Amino acid sequence: MRLPALLVSGALFAVTGLSQATPPPKPPAALSLPVEQYQLDNGLTVLLSEDHRLPVVAAEVRYLVGSAHEKKGKSGFAHLFEHLMFQGSKHFDDEYFKPFEPIGGSVNGTTTQDRTNFFERVPSNYLDVALWMESDRMHHLLPALSQDKLDNQRDVVKNERRQRYENPPYGMAWIYLTETLYPASHPYGHSVIGSHADLSAASLDDVKGFFREYYGPANAVVTVVGDFRPDQAKALVKKYFGGAEGSAGKRAALPTASMPKIESIVHVTKTDDVKLPRVYLAWHTPAIFAPGDAELDLFSSILTSGKTSRLYKPLVYDKKVAKDVEAFQASMQLSSFYVVQVTAAPGKTLKELESALLDALKTALATPPSDDEMKRAVNGYKKDFYERVEGAVSRASTLSTYYHATGKGDFLKQDLARYTGATPQSVHATATKWLDLGRYVRIDIVQGAKAGGAQQ
Repeated sequence: MRLPALLVSGALFAVTGLSQATPPPKPPAALSLPVEQYQLDNGLTVLLSEDHRLPVVAAEVRYLVGSAHEKKGKSGFAHLFEHLMFQGSKHFDDEYFKPFEPIGGSVNGTTTQDRTNFFERVPSNYLDVALWMESDRMHHLLPALSQDKLDNQRDVVKNERRQRYENPPYGMAWIYLTETLYPASHPYGHSVIGSHADLSAASLDDVKGFFREYYGPANAVVTVVGDFRPDQAKALVKKYFGGAEGSAGKRAALPTASMPKIESIVHVTKTDDVKLPRVYLAWHTPAIFAPGDAELDLFSSILTSGKTSRLYKPLVYDKKVAKDVEAFQASMQLSSFYVVQVTAAPGKTLKELESALLDALKTALATPPSDDEMKRAVNGYKKDFYERVEGAVSRASTLSTYYHATGKGDFLKQDLARYTGATPQSVHATATKWLDLGRYVRIDIVQGAKAGGAQQ
């Protein structure tokens, strides 16, 4: 259930204050967290998780729309709306984060293939501010959405594409992976950030239509975590989100697509302004929370976490053919993909790197993890898990992800059990099933002119 940072597009602004001032408490001795789930009459799903250990509260509004819902020629619309939602609504037609600055709040939003989320972390006595602000842009964004705002944020998103993907070394690799792993007709067949051409062609009527289709209460989840009274939170949610104003809309249908099949080694080489070559190997893998998803997370740790791990030691420490190596399961709702990424050490050729990498992977896949490897991998995951449920914002996002993928906000114990119940045999069987060394996508990034260059 881990995503590389560049697969998620986030707003380029955040107000911070309170979050740096107070360290998080220690993880709970036992996993027992309250999670209440209910729906309003207009179809809005609400998740509440009460926690009075710190005087803060987080509110997340998740819209069940991501780049996978975009139609041909409309790529980047979900991420574009992530930006437009911060530009003012009918009753507060100004930069969204301004009310949060004087109260030490933090504000942001992110977009993935599967969803868009917005969140605030504020002192608990300002929960009503966060919920009112979120509700006004849910119900009353379009009256304040102008051509000038669209043009401005269209340019901001294009610049973000340049800064995150086109200009940085290796930045286009994630777009190359997307385009090679998935056909253009697949819901995941285009990048979250969208193309320059589609962003340029987007009209005000186009984006307003997209908003009306996907940003109503019936297609949203409001999650509140932290220091609040349930009766207070329920009253505020009903007051701000449950009124007759605005359209309830409908729940967006989950895009349907089978997992693409790769029958051979698909090898793509791209040039970039880089000093060291890098290789990416990628396989299609099970969807988030599906059987095998957790085992592949654990196998990532076994491969590359720590200096004695199965890829780091032979490639970086022993042979010194690689500068770094990373493996991860990019978990998504329709299906996932698994990546092994390795950068050549200075003075080493791509051929030397390729040979050593494939040998190390073959060896790594030959035997089940040892008990010690499993213990370290599971303990590492548990540490990450407890950190996520400790933080108010990260717990809110975790609970809404559970609801989105399983229909149950209270999925904490089941999620943890996926990892604590894994065995060396189940991890090995899963890895050998999905990481076939005769069938994968390979992207090489080698030194040269940037392929295509930054677009205008």
